[in-house]
Amino acid sequence: MTPTPTTRALAWCVHLLVVGLLALTAGRAVADGRPHAGAVVAVAAACALVHAVGPLLPRVRRSRPAAAWWLAAVGAVWAGLLVLSADGVWVAFPLYFLQLHLLPRRAGLTAVGATALAAITAFAAHRGAFGAAMALGPALGAAVAVAVVWGYQALYRESERRRRLIEELTATRADLATAQHTAGVLAERERLAREIHDTLAQGLSSIQLLLRAAERALPDRQEAAARHIEQARQAAVDNLAEARRFVAALAPPALEGTTLADALHRLCATTTARHRLTARFRLTGDPVPLPTAHEVALLRVAQSALGNTVRHAHAGTAEVALGYLGEHVALDVVDDGAGFDPGRLPEPDPGSGGFGLAAMRARVDALGGTLTLVSAPGRGTALTARLPLSPAGPETRTGTATDTEARP
Repeated sequence: MTPTPTTRALAWCVHLLVVGLLALTAGRAVADGRPHAGAVVAVAAACALVHAVGPLLPRVRRSRPAAAWWLAAVGAVWAGLLVLSADGVWVAFPLYFLQLHLLPRRAGLTAVGATALAAITAFAAHRGAFGAAMALGPALGAAVAVAVVWGYQALYRESERRRRLIEELTATRADLATAQHTAGVLAERERLAREIHDTLAQGLSSIQLLLRAAERALPDRQEAAARHIEQARQAAVDNLAEARRFVAALAPPALEGTTLADALHRLCATTTARHRLTARFRLTGDPVPLPTAHEVALLRVAQSALGNTVRHAHAGTAEVALGYLGEHVALDVVDDGAGFDPGRLPEPDPGSGGFGLAAMRARVDALGGTLTLVSAPGRGTALTARLPLSPAGPETRTGTATDTEARP
């Protein structure tokens, strides 16, 4: 048992009780003028001296064999005191506690039994007769000592078990907090990557295309070049606004003070004005209020899909359709471009891009929706994002698969 302030205080109380009872035995022998009073005082002093050695030796506290030898020495001197005075029986009670505390359970019980038997025998010898009352005191004292020490040890073990549980709980909470922090950092990093790709990266790509068009128009078609440059400047203004609101963690500028349908309509109009692509918008169903996260996700998916169409599809027309379908809202982006094989998409690369589809899938999946991509070489591309009208938490998310199919 690891010593605690309480156990150390109890041990010192027991030691003081032993010394006090030895002093009482010696004092009574002198006061009553009993025979061999000097011998009683000498043996009591020797017993106190041998007993005092135990608390001063660290080895006695740390080693049970050393404690057993020390208790044997104390018991031997105490037995000599019992031969000289019946009052030495009183010392048996604190000895019970020392034996039970310092020795293993079986050895402690054996030592307590032997001490009680010695006390009863010595008391009966000094009285010259034996009665049940003579055995009752030492036996009852032994029983009380056993009950108290074992009860305390049981409480100590329970306390230690709870302490270990509390330490494990504290460590688990710390690990959980660390894991949650790490998960939060990763989630925020993923969110930032999606926002940057769907806003700043798309805008910069559009500006690059417009400036290339202006470069090709110069010097013969200065009016066309000026128009492309003006569109590039406006795209830069729009993306600067996106960046500022992105830093401030606000809603996209396209959704400020307007509906998702109006934002998608303006996106189509802007794409048509800036690029060689006719983008049309179509609304079906009765619009209902959507959570802000749903509106942002659908707008970003539309921006990313149209950006891919402008850069890669060489399409002449594209249609963006927003449909409210009972318990779901669906966004369709369809173009008549070159198409591709969905099963042979290149791996995302920081130099060449390729993060658009992964970002769209992550957005839709995070809200409990599905993303379907249908395309084939020479037959255009159709992308559908479907979200539930009510937000889905992680524990209620069902059917959050992302499907990719090739158009037959």
